[in-house]
Formats: sequence, structure tokens, C-alpha cells
Amino acid sequence: MTSLTDLTRTFARIGILSFGGPAAQIALMHRTLVDEKKWLTEKDYLSALSFCMLLPGPEAMQLATWAGWRLHGTRGGLIAGLLFVLPGATVVLALAASYAAFGQVPLVGALFTGVQAAVVVVVVEALLRVSRRALKSRAAPALAAFAFAALFLFDIPFPVVILAAGLYGWFSTPATATATDLPPPPPVGQTARTVALWLAIWLAPLAALSVIEGGLLADIGLFFSKLALLTFGGAYAVLAWMAQEVVQGKGWLTLREMIDALGMAETTPGPLILVTEFVAYLAAHKQGGWLQGTLAAATALWMTFAPCFLWVFAGAPWLARLTAIPRLAGALGAIMAAVVGVIANLSLWFALHVFFASVTPSSFGPLRLVLPDPASLNPAQAAIALACGWLLLRRHWPLPPVLALAAAAGAAFSLI
Repeated sequence: MTSLTDLTRTFARIGILSFGGPAAQIALMHRTLVDEKKWLTEKDYLSALSFCMLLPGPEAMQLATWAGWRLHGTRGGLIAGLLFVLPGATVVLALAASYAAFGQVPLVGALFTGVQAAVVVVVVEALLRVSRRALKSRAAPALAAFAFAALFLFDIPFPVVILAAGLYGWFSTPATATATDLPPPPPVGQTARTVALWLAIWLAPLAALSVIEGGLLADIGLFFSKLALLTFGGAYAVLAWMAQEVVQGKGWLTLREMIDALGMAETTPGPLILVTEFVAYLAAHKQGGWLQGTLAAATALWMTFAPCFLWVFAGAPWLARLTAIPRLAGALGAIMAAVVGVIANLSLWFALHVFFASVTPSSFGPLRLVLPDPASLNPAQAAIALACGWLLLRRHWPLPPVLALAAAAGAAFSLI
């Protein structure tokens, strides 16, 4: 049995080193917890990973929480999950404050011009990575194409697309497992108490904000609570919907600020969904300065990650039973296939708005298209994106130096 001190030290190290997105983070935890420490078996780790992929929210953070729970119960889960998030959250808060204070300086704007071009390539890389994992069944490419067309061509809401894919996967999968085939369930009363406790922890602050403040902080809390329920397949899957709501629906950020926020989140440790903290800080800073921004960042963090503890602590005792249900696995597989189309939509949407200064929404009957003005193409950003694509996809460079070079190239082009 590992000590709580050793667990704390280990997950503090994992949290500080968790750069590179969920694939790198999951690999880091596997190497540390399975290969080096031998705290978990290969079978248990992979089973838990499958379980965490069933859940909304960042799967790597939830996997860390499950590992801590498995080793030291609820206390261990809290320590592991918080240490996975807090280092990155601290860095993102500092970056958000710096960006809000200095983001309009011409040199800083030029640096972010290059980062924006690199972000397009980063999203394309995520698309390729998820495609290799998700497009394995015969129906998967069709589901991905359906999701892309629904979002990009017909502007169907993101939650509807995910729900439709999940329902298709559930009903198209044979129900081969019976109740007698499944492992016995844990005590239902214990699960109910856990759900009630964590629902209160998650939503009581939202209720308090609605009653006491009733303004922007309450709106931020409600928005990111809804987002926490929809983040299947990783942060990239929900970013296009989030950006559309934040930029067009609520007017909290400009599109350039939203893309800059994603670029910032890519450079920090921890889950990419920490971009919610950055967005909340900028939105509130415009109204009330750094104090309002800090309160908004804390609100976004709470509403994003408190439900992750709910899913894990309530669902972990059911792990063996849940992962044995074929239809649940079928629903997850269909959602993951749809996520490929969702990320493809995000890739194209970002590319159009980064590379072209003028992009016009147009309607043709039921079609809702976004058409760029070819004359407004920014050749400098296109060139930076091509160079970043070569470095990331062909030369397999780590992301931080690619982003640094992209920022430097953006500054150089602005001087020229």
C-alpha cells in the first residue's frame, strides 16, 4: 500500500509535467503508475481509461482522480485530481492577467498572430490523432461525415449532434450481455449519497451566485456548468460550440481573443479545457478589472472540474459493471466517431477566421455556410501555418518550441 505522502508527491510531479494534451498525459501516468511505481495493473489502468472516456470532461484528469481513488479512496482521488489541475490553472491565471493587461501592445499582438496560425495546425493534429483512434468500425466514417455536415453546413447545435450519435451507437449495438453476465452492482444507497453530496458541492455555489450576484459571474457559472455536461471526446470536440457561444452569442470575447486563449492553453500543463478559465477571466476583466476576472476564473474552474469528481466518485465503484455493457461501449464508439467530424468542423472554422480577414456567413435554403473573401487572405499566417505543419506533423517536434517559433515569425512578419 502506497503512502499518502508518496501519492501526493507523485501526482504533484505528474501535474507539473502534464504538457502535450491527453495522449501525452495518459502516457505519462501509465509510465509512472503502471511501469515505474507498479501501483496499478495494466488491465486495471486500461479498464479505467475506457471508463473515463465514457464520461463528459477531461479524461486524463478523471483518470488521475480514479487512480488516486483506487489507491487512497476519496481523499486520494481529491489529491490526485486537484494536483493534476492546479499547476496548469495557476499558470493560465497568470497568463490571462498578463494578456488582459498587455494584449493590445502591437508587439504582443504580432506574437499572437503567429500563435494563431500554429493553433490551426494543432487542431488538425488533434483531428488526425482522434481519427486513428475513433474511425475503426464500418459506420464510423459515415458518422464523422454526418457530424461535420450537421455542424458546418446546417448549423445544427452541437449537443443535438452528440446525442444523435450516442443514440445511434446504443440502438445499433446488439445487447449481448444480460444481467447475469454483468458483475454485481455496488450498494445503490452509497452511490445515491455520493451523487447528492457532489451535486450539492457542484451546484450550491451556482445557486448562491444566482441569488447574491445575479450578473456576469452567475452567467459564467451557468454557461460552464452546461459545458461540463457536453465535453465528450476531449476539449477540441466542444471548442467550436464554446467559441461560437462566447464570441457570437454572448459577446464576451472577440474571435481573435478566443483563438489566443486556445494558444495560451496549449502551452500550459494540465487539461486543455483550462481554456475555460482564460475565457472567464478575460470576459470579467472587461467589466470589473483583475478582481472580477479572478473571481470569474475561479467560478469557471469550479463549474468545469467539480462535476468531474462527481462522475468519478459515483461511477468508479460501478467500473467493472459499466465497462461490460456492450451498448454503452457502442454509444461511446459512435460519439467518438462523431467527434472526428466535430473537430474537422473546428479545424475549418478556425482556419477560415485565422487566414482570412473577411469571412461572411451566408444562407442558401437550409444551408448555413461561412464564406471567406479570397482577397483578404493573410499570406504571412498561411506561411507560418505551413511551416508549423511541417514541424509538428512531419518532423514531430514538441509543441512548445513550435509555438515559440510561430510567435517569433509573427513578430518578424509584422516588422517586415
